[in-house]
Amino acid sequence: MPTSEELCELLRSVAVAGDRQAFAVLFRHFAPRVKSYLMRGGSTEGLAEELAQETMVSVWRKAAMFDPAQAGVSTWIFTIARNLRIDHFRRQGAAAVVFEDEAGEELPDTAPALDEQLRASRRELGVREALKQLSAEQAQVLHLSFYEEQPHARIAHDLGIPLGTVKSRVRLAVHHLRRLLDELEP
Repeated sequence: MPTSEELCELLRSVAVAGDRQAFAVLFRHFAPRVKSYLMRGGSTEGLAEELAQETMVSVWRKAAMFDPAQAGVSTWIFTIARNLRIDHFRRQGAAAVVFEDEAGEELPDTAPALDEQLRASRRELGVREALKQLSAEQAQVLHLSFYEEQPHARIAHDLGIPLGTVKSRVRLAVHHLRRLLDELEP
């Protein structure tokens, strides 16, 4: 699994030189993760696959727009995927879409309703605001653990801190986030 610095360098190679090999590494790393993320968010497997492909095409086209001072590569790519999913559902509007399976039977659309999408957006905004209230150390280990999916042992090695410290920071950060988010709930 590439480190965040390696991912940043790969993306820079795509942006500067149109490096297809660097993009292939990014694609192999992110496409399955983006698809999984989209499916966990309520997208069907087919839609998740389509949006994951579209996300990676956007990464290729917009690589020069990436600013490592604003976000990590993972955060940037998952934000693209999230925005594409939202755009997809906005284009669908409030009307329910009916699909047909191979036998011609109608299947109801399982996409989240607009009110659920709105709740999810508000919840996401709440999480972002809560993350800003964490200490820098807690936010860093959460980002590495959850967004970059790095194992705790790797985080400990990369940051030069004991494994127990990483686990404690994650546990305390998650507890702090829960408390902050509970305060936001009506």
